[in-house]
Amino acid sequence: MDLHHALATRRTIQRYDGQPVPDEVLDKAFAAAHLAPCHKLTWPWRFTVLGPEGRTALLETAIRMNIAKKGGDPEKVEARVRSRLGSAGALVLVTQVLDDDAHRREEDYAATACAIQNLMLSLHDQGYGSKWSTGGFTTAPDTYGLLGVDPAAERVVGCILVGKALAEANVPRRTPIAEHVRRLP
Repeated sequence: MDLHHALATRRTIQRYDGQPVPDEVLDKAFAAAHLAPCHKLTWPWRFTVLGPEGRTALLETAIRMNIAKKGGDPEKVEARVRSRLGSAGALVLVTQVLDDDAHRREEDYAATACAIQNLMLSLHDQGYGSKWSTGGFTTAPDTYGLLGVDPAAERVVGCILVGKALAEANVPRRTPIAEHVRRLP
């Protein structure tokens, strides 16, 4: 796929067909992610692919948090969370190793975001959709426990949902690029 075509056509996918994503697809995407620019060569990103038990635990956390936050009919909230998060063919939690230096930590976050973009573009190139979720469930204490991660040493940057899309994604209306570019003499 042409790079500019990939950039122009990659979209956030909300609902998936539920079919598992082959390890080869994920491994190729992880290799692409690992090519991201990384100041000081800290390689701060970590990718955790959740198996069936991990997926169930994360889904339960997301359901519990959504019911507590949004209220309403718990069965409807659970159905909505299951139709979104539970329909992905793979769930990948992305964490960032935390540096003691605040400036380096910020640079490492930017590098991790670049790695996630590479990951999602690689998935798109391979015919898979994705979504970078930063919902509250991603940073819940239960999620850190599931990962076996100390929040003082690593932080969860998000959960990447991966799979074949059930429907075409909406194309967001963007503001004109001229509003975002400055040229100085």
